[in-house]
Amino acid sequence: MAECKYSCQTATETLEWINAIVDFLRPYTFLINAHVVNFFKDKLWEVINKEWIDCLRREPVENLLLIPSGVVQDHWPFSLKEFVLTLRSLVFCRDQADIHMVLPGLQVTALNSVLAQGMNPKKKHEVEVLSAVVSKIANSVKAHTIVDVGAGQGYLAQVLSFQYQHPVVAIDASSHHGSVTDARAERIKKHYAAHMAKSGSGIWSLNVPKTITCRVLSIDMLKTLSEMLLDGDDIEEPRLIGENLAKFKRVELQCLSSGNKTSLVLAGLHACGDLSVTMLKTFLECKEVKAVVSIGCCYNLLSEENIEDTGSQCGFPMSHAVKSSGLSLGKSSRDLACQSAERWRSLETHDGVHNFELHAFRAAFQMVLSKYYPEVMASNPSIGRQGKALRRRKQRRAREAHHHIQGSNCPSSMQKLSHMRQSCLVEPAESDTDAILGLPFEAKALSAEIPSNERTGCNKSDEKYSLFGKFCQSASSHLGIKPLEDIILQEIWKEAEPFLELIGPYWSLRASLGPLLETLILLDRLLFLQEQGGSLEAFMLPIFDPILSPRNVAIIAKKIDTNLTPEL
Repeated sequence: MAECKYSCQTATETLEWINAIVDFLRPYTFLINAHVVNFFKDKLWEVINKEWIDCLRREPVENLLLIPSGVVQDHWPFSLKEFVLTLRSLVFCRDQADIHMVLPGLQVTALNSVLAQGMNPKKKHEVEVLSAVVSKIANSVKAHTIVDVGAGQGYLAQVLSFQYQHPVVAIDASSHHGSVTDARAERIKKHYAAHMAKSGSGIWSLNVPKTITCRVLSIDMLKTLSEMLLDGDDIEEPRLIGENLAKFKRVELQCLSSGNKTSLVLAGLHACGDLSVTMLKTFLECKEVKAVVSIGCCYNLLSEENIEDTGSQCGFPMSHAVKSSGLSLGKSSRDLACQSAERWRSLETHDGVHNFELHAFRAAFQMVLSKYYPEVMASNPSIGRQGKALRRRKQRRAREAHHHIQGSNCPSSMQKLSHMRQSCLVEPAESDTDAILGLPFEAKALSAEIPSNERTGCNKSDEKYSLFGKFCQSASSHLGIKPLEDIILQEIWKEAEPFLELIGPYWSLRASLGPLLETLILLDRLLFLQEQGGSLEAFMLPIFDPILSPRNVAIIAKKIDTNLTPEL
């Protein structure tokens, strides 16, 4: 795989990297902006280099799944290899960093069974690592309080409170999440209180996170919250603040005026869309926020404004340099940025085959809609999550079969890690097509309807058509339209079938651009911070296992305070 030759240690280097990405992407806007759902209807393969398509249509699926990771084959055309390798050389490395080297003295502590209750392997891994990083940063700036922005059910906030003993406020827009957070915190508090009483240490130092239900709609709103938290007084009925928070009067920071310097750290574990952007802007605009640790996600939900509109809520671009360039992404680009090369690479061959088949089913169904239901097509239909329950049943049967094969043999630690990773895998497209169409990748569920012993006795083409028929039936039901006769579906399938083998190569090439688009978004955020000059330090760090957690890059920034004694 190609190694990235770019650096982002300074604003100049980061901008140089961004410009290189933009120059590379410019000739491939036709691929970025395409909707795979229109693959057959618009003959999308015809715009791809014919030499590339002719080569990749004969390539095994396992090689196609490696393209987003920058893996090429010796027999490929030179121009194809150059495309894949150059693209990959521009992608920010996602391999989990040795965070102990970057943050000396950091210690990642395994969560006990009480704190980890309810967490799946992915969440447990994320919270274990991120809580240690946030605690380290909070200690380095002598933070008074940590604010967990977009806290969800409060996992991160509770670990920071109970395990690392930081005062924490958990903010989330969902009142249900707030209730769950409070109830969970009470159970954890009882456990720790009982343990401390038994050991004779008392419960005076026990921190319990405070929860606030509030949809953070603006920087001013988050700044106001920060000021209220620093005032030192309890916020009465904090979960009733809601969207009227901006009407609250700005409080005087009595603790600051008395000479008692206090500070906040903003932390966000996969704060969706603009919320990550709001955190970074609040970090700059609110003097009491001394540091931020942000791991974003859901780039498809980012706001994007025209260059003439310099509104503060613009999710992309953030940096002055990128704004000045007039660069915009568009919804397809932001959807595509959610692709994960690591998830693609980790798929089993049969999973990759099923995913490509499902793309084909959806694209063929689009031909059905276009030809027979133009009024439905005009409404940009979403056909929902087809086959979700069936997929789960098949996965459960696969796990049971796996345990049966394993017998009584205990897996090694490496096998356990492999199983944990596999349990977190999802099909390749996390946002692109399903963000546009409301469709996840669940071809395995559809194929589960046909037992393997029955499949061996039927023609492979007939099997695929049978699955396509079931797909159309389910999709039509979701849209509330009358299913077509089998003979009509056969006509559609006959028209699409000669080009089925092209959808895998096309989708693999398109998906390879996803990590590069995400790199562009992340570098823009980093540059936004670096443009502030020497008043702060900022860097990007991949802190999670990228297979367990594809959105694994943390943007970490601290304001430089010469009055603070650096922590060794």
